[in-house]
Amino acid sequence: MSQMIEQRLVLGIDPGSRRTGYGLLAVRERSVEYVASGCIKAEIGDMPQRLGIIYRGVSELIGQFNPTELAIEEVFLAKNASSALKLGQARGVAIAAAVAGELPVHEYAAKRVKQSLVGTGRGSKEQVAHMVRILLKLPGAPQADAADALAIALCHVNTCQLVS
Repeated sequence: MSQMIEQRLVLGIDPGSRRTGYGLLAVRERSVEYVASGCIKAEIGDMPQRLGIIYRGVSELIGQFNPTELAIEEVFLAKNASSALKLGQARGVAIAAAVAGELPVHEYAAKRVKQSLVGTGRGSKEQVAHMVRILLKLPGAPQADAADALAIALCHVNTCQLVS
């Protein structure tokens, strides 16, 4: 009798008030496979309108792909209070969409994500994107925000030992 192998779908989110990156990974047995990635563009309108775009975008991804969990980057110390507030708001609406979709939410500091992929918490965006491309066997580098979201999803997979 064959045994059903559980597949998990991890949605990684790199929040931003104008561009929110997303990356989706399928985890099955000992393999991690790339499913999709891209950006939710909220570049026009005032802040409440942009937050609505992010919320709807994350909700649509959840409806389309039916992920089993969400991994998101924690807020880091921004250059100024206004930037940190906007980032926190974008992150909040992404989390709200996940909670509305009944997904467990896992949060990771940027340093931890970088440590997980490049071996140091001070790795560059280019190093992270390169490791994402190598680890997921992608033919080319994903766009920057999507690469960060895929890195967050990979960090979650590694941290939770979803792949044994």
